[in-house]
Amino acid sequence: MPTPMVITRGITKEYQSGDSITNALRGIDMQLFHNELSMLVGPSGCGKTTLLSVITGILTPTLGEVVVNDVNLTSLSDEQKVKFRRDHIGFIFQQFHLFPALTAVENATIPLIAAGVSRHEAAHKAKIILNSINMEHCLEKLPRHLSGGEQQRVAIARALIHDPDLIVCDEPTSALDAHTGELVMQILRDIVSKTKKTIVIVTHDSRIFHFADRIIYMDDGKIIKDEVRS
Repeated sequence: MPTPMVITRGITKEYQSGDSITNALRGIDMQLFHNELSMLVGPSGCGKTTLLSVITGILTPTLGEVVVNDVNLTSLSDEQKVKFRRDHIGFIFQQFHLFPALTAVENATIPLIAAGVSRHEAAHKAKIILNSINMEHCLEKLPRHLSGGEQQRVAIARALIHDPDLIVCDEPTSALDAHTGELVMQILRDIVSKTKKTIVIVTHDSRIFHFADRIIYMDDGKIIKDEVRS
């Protein structure tokens, strides 16, 4: 039996506004495994992004616990969670979140610079990763001179540069056309195949479902189906 990278046990998340309580997550039990690309799917407002935020320690659950790579995140302080994310988790977002005044290489180096790595060493590693995903022609370009697909590849390099165990993606293809989305997903698929990392993707984009090893369907704050795909 493979070892889970992520385990959630009885996760609930409640938000209170005055006398009203909203139940965003309702008792989530879930496992995500090493060397697996999983997708969280379901209608808007069903709790997908909230669950992603809980398993990365950005949000604290109301009840339950989250274990990532044998570390119980719910027992960590806020400062410890920040360090854990910096060392072990990579993030890829829908809107890329690149700094407009920085080149592709400079944007990719940000996690290493934040961790205290020298700019020279960080830039060297960024170039290696960008070259590996066919971005060698864009190393010194600013984001405004890159296509959407190229910007997302810079974001992928930024997510990979500190060699995280877990990579989380929030709608990584929704701002891209179908062809570019396929190219981005193939890069993510190759990362799992070559590095044995765990990738979890929140998505509404049914065009990319065929890349998944596992699809977890959510509705109304619950998991309604956990489908392992061959």
